[in-house]
Amino acid sequence: MAEEWTVRRVLDWTTGHLKEHGSDTPRLDAEILLAHARGCKRIELYTRFDEPLTDAQRAVMRDLAKRRAKSEPVAYLVGHREFFNLDFRVTPEVLIPRPDTETLVVELLDAARPLELPRVLDLGTGSGCIAIAVAVNLLPARITATDLSEAALTVARGNAETHSVSDRIRFLQGDLFAPLNDGEQFDIIASNAPYIADHERETLQNDVRKYEPHSALFAGPNGTEILFRIIDGAGARLVPGGTLLLEISPEQSGAVRERIESNGAYQDVRVIKDSAGLARVVCARKVHVDR
Repeated sequence: MAEEWTVRRVLDWTTGHLKEHGSDTPRLDAEILLAHARGCKRIELYTRFDEPLTDAQRAVMRDLAKRRAKSEPVAYLVGHREFFNLDFRVTPEVLIPRPDTETLVVELLDAARPLELPRVLDLGTGSGCIAIAVAVNLLPARITATDLSEAALTVARGNAETHSVSDRIRFLQGDLFAPLNDGEQFDIIASNAPYIADHERETLQNDVRKYEPHSALFAGPNGTEILFRIIDGAGARLVPGGTLLLEISPEQSGAVRERIESNGAYQDVRVIKDSAGLARVVCARKVHVDR
């Protein structure tokens, strides 16, 4: 009799298959995909190693493994990704949330906690992961989140509803500051804006380059174009003493810092490293007195 396709056998086969096709995390990928195919938690796979898959589960898993072998991101295949201990729905319309961005959220929360009613602006919200993580962890916060893509905002609104923070986040469609009311100001402005240079496109991994939205990745010839626009525009939108937080690529820290310092609207510029020890967030405060 042919050997049964048990949880253990499917995991082992899929891990080997994905490794051959270039996955950096083949075992983790296999576990996430199989848990999704079986409708269970990952930990439950290890308590049911010898349980056979149904024909329907095998069919779903075959399709998932085939698509992952072609570099389609796991998060898009299963439709969600964890960020800051919260589960977010993701689609190909939004950038997949990454652990690097949690560094920005930690800094944002630290800046906001001393404030009685912090007003936060999240530029280029995508899935809403930054705005929603802040809203969940800081109840007094009132957040505005903008994005150029209405499809991304649909995903973000759904995630806000899932985490019961819709009443504290205002989602606006438009380019950076454009959809804001005239004269509106904030205590904190944060952004994980596109910061990859166009010429770096071919250096990216296939799952990023082929599947994630290019509008959320690429900023122009230098990679700093949108960051510089935010720096130039944020001064008028921050209250005196307000905080600007920007996620960056590590090699951009010098150029971004220089742009902030030369602007004249900011002080106390800092570069914060992520968990890997790489420069990841640039922080600055608006001067208390306009110059």
